[in-house]
Amino acid sequence: MTEKTGDILIVDDERDIRELVSDILEDEGFTTRLAGTSDEAMSQVTAAQPALMILDIWLKDSNMDGIDILKVVKKDYPDVPVVIISGHGNVEIAVAAIKQGAYDFIEKPFNIDQLMVVIRRAMETSRLRHENQVLKRQDSKSTEMIGSSAPFKGLVSQLEKVTKSNGRVMLCGPAGSGKEVAARYIHAHSNRSSAPFVTVNCAGVEPERMEEVLFGSESTERGVEPGLLEQANGGIVYFDEVADMPMGTQSKILRVLVDQSFTRVGGRDAQKVDLRVISSTSKDLEQEIAADRFRQELFHRLNVVPISVPSLEERREDIPTLAEHFINELNETQGLPQRKLSDEAVALMQTMTWPGNVRQLKNLIERVLILGDSSGDIDAKELPGNEAPSEEEGRVVLSGSLATLPLREAREAFEREYLLTQINRFGGNISRTATFVGMERSALHRKLKSLGVVTSNKAGNRVARVDEVEET
Repeated sequence: MTEKTGDILIVDDERDIRELVSDILEDEGFTTRLAGTSDEAMSQVTAAQPALMILDIWLKDSNMDGIDILKVVKKDYPDVPVVIISGHGNVEIAVAAIKQGAYDFIEKPFNIDQLMVVIRRAMETSRLRHENQVLKRQDSKSTEMIGSSAPFKGLVSQLEKVTKSNGRVMLCGPAGSGKEVAARYIHAHSNRSSAPFVTVNCAGVEPERMEEVLFGSESTERGVEPGLLEQANGGIVYFDEVADMPMGTQSKILRVLVDQSFTRVGGRDAQKVDLRVISSTSKDLEQEIAADRFRQELFHRLNVVPISVPSLEERREDIPTLAEHFINELNETQGLPQRKLSDEAVALMQTMTWPGNVRQLKNLIERVLILGDSSGDIDAKELPGNEAPSEEEGRVVLSGSLATLPLREAREAFEREYLLTQINRFGGNISRTATFVGMERSALHRKLKSLGVVTSNKAGNRVARVDEVEET
């Protein structure tokens, strides 16, 4: 089926009425199509989804009346606004039409100016919905997982296992670590990939508006306004930072998970939905439960498959690959220079602390590309916090504590910190560390032992720490 974003389908059994409305709209620059019966109307809708329908309630010689057509259209094409017109207008008919999803109701004989105001508003709604769908489709393409470290491979392996199921997933990890990218990866590789992926920013919605945002609303003044759950029907709804969801909303979401239905704010009829739920959190939900800020039953409903997303410091090996990816992406999307990273810049980035994780890395790369030169490799001096002294090039600046130690103790402290940094930089890989620092592997092992540095497995990756020197 093709889709048009600017045409209006006029359905009325009176030829004079539909042609009059068509002439008026075409004079205003709109494209129109006409139908005189329910069969013609449904055939037109099926052939090409219109941007808007103007629909008469009473249709002579038809199998369906306007309300029947409205029900079908709102079920199969929920984004199409429908303006109902009728020569037998009364409150009951208007209310019935609005409850079934009509955008507005106009009584015949209608005022042309009034009709045009309603149509322009409805066409703007149609345009915004269309743009929203396009943005969602584009946004859903942001699913590329970048990395090759052991913790990253472990994450991807877990994600692969849940893509084909319908189980609820809880993604846990620090802010900026890529939890939403992981959720989108699940969506893109699932059997719901062609359906919507809708994000609910639990921390970004005012608590008093959360239920209207989630469940939608209906009223005689504004008609039906679908919420995010309705928009996600058939696809995936992603609760970002679910710990920040208001307590009152939590109990209602729990009911949605049980019944797969809800009622719009101001409405009476239950709306059935088919949803897969993925949630994320950077907080300890068990602590939130203990503090009475999160419902334990909701936690158990959402936490069917918990998956841990590693921090950037747990996957330092991926920093060069991620940085290169962001350079290419920023070149394509913003036209920023496509520069390469020098070996010194890579080494420095792998030793830095990253409290903001992957998000912080991307921001750093963007800052360097904006403020730095337009050509040449990115040098370590360009990285924030690493501006070298201008007159004393080549000097190593000692910390106050190191400068007060005798030479032997200072050398040991420096060697310990240096080797800790390099081991963690290479993900605990002793062979790669030994090659970089210029030592035989066995010699490096002896040096680490003498300095009290031990390595251990953490989240599928080896990390180093200072410990007591083991007795031989």
